[in-house]
Amino acid sequence: MIDDIVSWLRQRATAAAARGFVVGLSGGIDSAVVARLCQLAAPGQVLGVIMPCRSDPGDEADAGLVADTFGLSTVRIDLEPAYEALLSETGAALDALPPELRPAADDAARRVAHGNVRPRLRMTALYYIANSLAYLVAGTGNRSELTVGYFTKHGDGGVDLLPVGHLLKSQVRTLAQELGVPSVIADKAPSAGLWAGQTDEVEMGFSYADLERYLTGGPEEVSPALALRLERRIRTTEHKRSLPPTPEL
Repeated sequence: MIDDIVSWLRQRATAAAARGFVVGLSGGIDSAVVARLCQLAAPGQVLGVIMPCRSDPGDEADAGLVADTFGLSTVRIDLEPAYEALLSETGAALDALPPELRPAADDAARRVAHGNVRPRLRMTALYYIANSLAYLVAGTGNRSELTVGYFTKHGDGGVDLLPVGHLLKSQVRTLAQELGVPSVIADKAPSAGLWAGQTDEVEMGFSYADLERYLTGGPEEVSPALALRLERRIRTTEHKRSLPPTPEL
């Protein structure tokens, strides 16, 4: 499987006349695996980008560990000033709206809106670097997350290619072991790092193991209630996996 993915990456780079790959290093297992696969496909032509933005310092340390382990070149971009400036300007614009048009004071909705700004800023930074170097942006989403729409539209979903997009989370873990990803990264609880203490499974409301049982064995492998939730989530997030719709006139 590693050889197949590496060969596919080389083919995609050649087809796009790209010199290499840029990968956002989050300190998580998916980005570590993708970065190593890209490095095998294009030795010396892969750049890891570390982009803290109100992030857990431990994630940045883990991203550095990945880079050190594999000898990856990296750059660090502090996105917090841009993030703060954007929230300040957009917040002021919304506050200036007539009262009937202002968003409701919903802390949960505001937290999601604020959290989604960060991956979208990271996408912008990655594409600036990729365009400057004639590289492709390699995304880190896997099949488990893509199927239920667990990614930010035009954020971490805004990429050129998805080297592990066909793999379930458990398969990514197996690949991580084969590739020599440090166990401290492979074994930690998956998190998008959207806010302090956030973890994927708590936010999704189900475990990766349950999701994988559903994807591999069908609805009968999980409880009826969970099957309904998953089916609804897959249906309502379809827009994330498709090009913007146009009217059929």
